[in-house]
Amino acid sequence: MTAPLAGRDFLKLLDFSPEEITYLIDLSADLKAKKKAGEPHRYHEGKNIVLLFEKTSTRTRCAFEVGAMDLGMGVTYLDPGASQMGKKESIEDTARVLSRMYDGIEYRGFAQEKVETLAEYSSVPVWNGLTTEAHPTQMIADMLTIREHLGELRGLNLTFFGDAQNNVANSLMVACAKLGVNFTACGPKEQMPEASLVETCTQIAQEQGSTVRLTEDVAEGARGAHVLYTDIWVSMGEPDDIWAERIRLLEPYRVTEELMALAAPNAIFMHCLPSFHDTKTTVGAEIAAMFGIEEMEVADSVFEGPQSVVFDEAENRMHTIKAVMHATLL
Repeated sequence: MTAPLAGRDFLKLLDFSPEEITYLIDLSADLKAKKKAGEPHRYHEGKNIVLLFEKTSTRTRCAFEVGAMDLGMGVTYLDPGASQMGKKESIEDTARVLSRMYDGIEYRGFAQEKVETLAEYSSVPVWNGLTTEAHPTQMIADMLTIREHLGELRGLNLTFFGDAQNNVANSLMVACAKLGVNFTACGPKEQMPEASLVETCTQIAQEQGSTVRLTEDVAEGARGAHVLYTDIWVSMGEPDDIWAERIRLLEPYRVTEELMALAAPNAIFMHCLPSFHDTKTTVGAEIAAMFGIEEMEVADSVFEGPQSVVFDEAENRMHTIKAVMHATLL
């Protein structure tokens, strides 16, 4: 039987209905259960996919590769130096060539326009592994994780702390609006989402019986939240000279034990990773030496604490990306 999303591209969550997003979450849970039970699910034996990465990643690459192999597929990985896309060959021509050889194409990189162009000129499904504007595969994993820990999604309160105009915050706002979760962006006014997206999500949320709000008050953002979510302060590809300004703006929005104490009693902490919660990374050590801070977007005690579900969230990238591929492949 053909899956209800067969042949669809997966570029941004605004393209999908609440019912379709819920279907992907349910499918993810089913495939996760099969994986845990050791039940084979090689539904796409003999097919092949290609991964186009202009931005490197641990979780996205591993999730696509393991997920594809679990489904019986072969995988080709092309890093930033292994493809002529955008250099000697246009994105349009790359899409037409690769879709003659592969059954699906994943893109992880910069402008949303690139993945949209790939999809326009490809004859096979294209999946957005991350762009500057959107991170839709992360959202399916996040919503599955929340549901696993807190039950139903509808009616919960989720607050994103920090750079609320980045791709993760934008996508969370869309996902929450679509699924009836009350969304709060908590950060400085300079880092709030675009007004047009806020307006769109507010309208969707009203239809689903939930709310979208913006606040600069960390206590207001944390109070009663069921999910406290944050992300790194400077994304890959942004210039190093913005660190000082970002730290100045975002340090008040670090997720701490004090904020967790204001949240709902069963609150969980989430982060899409990687995280700068200590100085055990090159970047973390450099920032500590330059600016005198050993924790950035989240306190180490929260990251390593009992309310943190970040590694469940990371694992779920594999199960949900597998679901996206399975649902959309022809």
